[in-house]
Parts: sequence; C-alpha cells; structure tokens
Amino acid sequence: MTQTMGRRPARLALSAAAFALAAGAAATAGAQTADVTFSRDVAPILQRSCQGCHRAGQMGPMALTSYEEVRPWARAIRTKVVERSMPPWHLDKTVGIQQFENDISLSDAEIDTVARWVDVGAPRGNPADLPPPVDWPDGDVWHLAERFDREPDLVIASEPWTQSAEGQDQWWQPIMETGLTEDRWVSGIEVRPSERRITHHSVVYLQQEEQPGDHEAVVDVPGRGTYLTEFAVGKIGDVFRENTGKLMKAGSRIAFDNHYHSVGEELVDSTAVGVWFHPKGYVPKYRVHGGALGVRQAMDTLDIPPGKVTVHHAYVPLALPARLENYQPHMHIRGKAMSMEAIYPNGRVEMLNHVANFDFNWHVNYVYTDDSAPVLPAGTVIKLTAWHDNTEANRANPDHTQWVGWGQRSYDDMYHAHVNITYLTDEDYEQIIADRRASRTDD
Repeated sequence: MTQTMGRRPARLALSAAAFALAAGAAATAGAQTADVTFSRDVAPILQRSCQGCHRAGQMGPMALTSYEEVRPWARAIRTKVVERSMPPWHLDKTVGIQQFENDISLSDAEIDTVARWVDVGAPRGNPADLPPPVDWPDGDVWHLAERFDREPDLVIASEPWTQSAEGQDQWWQPIMETGLTEDRWVSGIEVRPSERRITHHSVVYLQQEEQPGDHEAVVDVPGRGTYLTEFAVGKIGDVFRENTGKLMKAGSRIAFDNHYHSVGEELVDSTAVGVWFHPKGYVPKYRVHGGALGVRQAMDTLDIPPGKVTVHHAYVPLALPARLENYQPHMHIRGKAMSMEAIYPNGRVEMLNHVANFDFNWHVNYVYTDDSAPVLPAGTVIKLTAWHDNTEANRANPDHTQWVGWGQRSYDDMYHAHVNITYLTDEDYEQIIADRRASRTDD
C-alpha cells in the first residue's frame, strides 16, 4: 500500500513534466512556424527557380504551383534542394565566373528556408502572403514572343517522327529548306518540340555556303554544318546581344538532329524552329558564330576503358579577339564533369567555369551577363577538360564492363561545349577591357 501510494506522485510528476515539455516544444514549433511559411517564404522561391519546369504540361514530374500541389512532395523537395540536385544548376560555385542571365540556382539562405519550412511541418501560413501567381505561357506558345513583342518572323518545322511506346533511343535527322530568298540577320532563335515527353534534345544546324575568310567556327560539326541552337531540358534557344546576330543566308537549310526516347505510349513529334530577324537592311556590327568546341578532337581521341575514370582535353585557339557568350557542356551518361579554361598568350591560365556534377538529364546553358562574358585577346587557347566515369560507382552507368568511344547513342559518349562566340576588332577589345577596368575602379 505504501509502495502503491508512493508511485502515484511519481507518475503525476512524470506526466506534468511530459506536459511541460510538450507545451514547450509546441511553443518552439509555433515560433519556428511563424518564422517560415509556404505562402510568404517558399512560394516565391518555387516561382523563380522551379515552376518553369514544374507546372502543367511541362517536363517536371509534378506541378509545384500551389500549396496543395507542393505539400505531398515537401520532404522530397527538401532532399533535392539540400543536395543541390534541384533546381538543375551544376556549376561549381567556388571557381570561375558566377554572373549569369539565366541563373536559377538557390542561395544558401534559400536552401535553408526550404529546409526549415519542411522541418517545422511545412505550414501553409497566411494565404494573403502569397505572391501573385506567374502568368506562365502555355506549352504550345513561343516563349520568346513576349521578349520580342511578336511571333517569330520565320518558322521551319521538321517532318513528323513517330516514337514507339517501347524500344531503344532513336535519332531523326531531316533537312528542311528555310525558304529565304535574301540574307537575313537573326536576333533570336527558339526550338519547340510538339511532344516534349519523348524529346531528349534537338540540335539544330544551319547549312549554307560560306565565303572565304569566314572563321573556322562557322562550320565546325563535320557533316552537319554550323551549330545554330538547341532545345534540351534547361534550354529553349538563344537571344543575341545588342549589335550582334547570326547570319542566315538565302537558300540556306536547317538540319535537325532530334534525339527521342520511348515513354510507354506511341507519340508523334514535329520540332519547329522559330526565328526572329533584325529589320531588313540592318547589318549588326558583329556576327555571332556557333561552336561545338572540342568536338573534332573528341571524335578522334575519346577512349574510355572499362571500370575507369578518364580525363580528356581539347584545345581551341582563338585567331581574333573574342567574347564568349555562354557555356553549355555536352556529354552522355558517363559524363562526370567538364571545365573550360582560358590560356592567355602570356601563359596565364584562368578557370572560366567548371561543371562539377554533370547530369545527362539536364543540358543547362549558362548564359553570361553583359559584364561577365569572357573577353579574350587573340591567341588565347580555350582548354576543355572532360571527366568520364565508367565505373560501377556511377549509378547511371548501364555497363561498366564495356569499352566506350565517341558515338551518337546515349550508351556511347562524347564531349564538347556549345559556345556562341562573337569575334571583336582589336579596338573594341581594348575598349571593352578599359571600360571593365574603369567600372571596377569606380566600385
């Protein structure tokens, strides 16, 4: 009896302590919840960096445009964001240029916000705190039409392709006439597949007669022509800077290189290229040249033994002063990383950019800002370094026992960098360098 009566106060004390702890935890959680909510803190991040793909009709596997859509995926979103696999931005943030027009990466503070929101239970918050919804264009519209304030001046569509419900990847390479009867200067290009679910990417080449003296970069993909632009997950096209453009000549042709994969149902795609021209008679000061830098050396030298991580280099000399407009590395399943460096005529080496975690599922085009685009003197050599992982540790590797060389199939491999190059006069190169130095001094 004494022992029984003696235990009851102990139980009551434990219950009181537990209640106090629970109340304290609830108060702490309440304070944390008030600190971060979906409506006020997370929704703006998703609008800027996620909804471009994660909305109805786009390539994202789920829509993330409302709290009801986001809440079931909260923990998965936290994982992808914290490990920096989403949103797709694979540049090493510790080296090289970090200013880009299309940067969708999250800051450390934004990642912390998403993680804390999930950790406190993913609260909705006050709906009045929500930012206005983004008026996203439909999937069947031209995204650049808003920028140019008009529909494309020219549309060239490929012949349709039917992809079976199951089977190996396929390539469709039709060549279509542009129908141009006079030379025109291009200010913007967009590639739009009609069926994105089966389109891994579509590389578009321009075939036309070039004049003596045109730079080697004009025709640098053997058997295909000038690299014009590309659609891939993460890229829809190009807009060229002021007073620049690509030249599309009378009688030119568009050569498509469309890579398709099966998704469980038979689907038909026709890929269209929309072109926006400068006004008739306008000739920009500079012609932009598309380059698949390193492709020729890769075709000759790429050699990936079974079970090995390999390193290959390509060197591309610049005969004239030049501005690099973007950096878009391209490899296949075994691609691991790629860097682009500048070796200056005086021997100095500068790391321009390093993609540390290449992902074949995302072909991100890193577009420099006006002030950050590398401006390089004549005689500079662009050095590309490509790493491929043909080991069992590479979870994407279909077979680490196979010897792999250059080839178009995803199970083969390659490496090059899609880079738009604007060649400069000596005078303009010196002026740009002087202006940048003055700007740094003013800062």
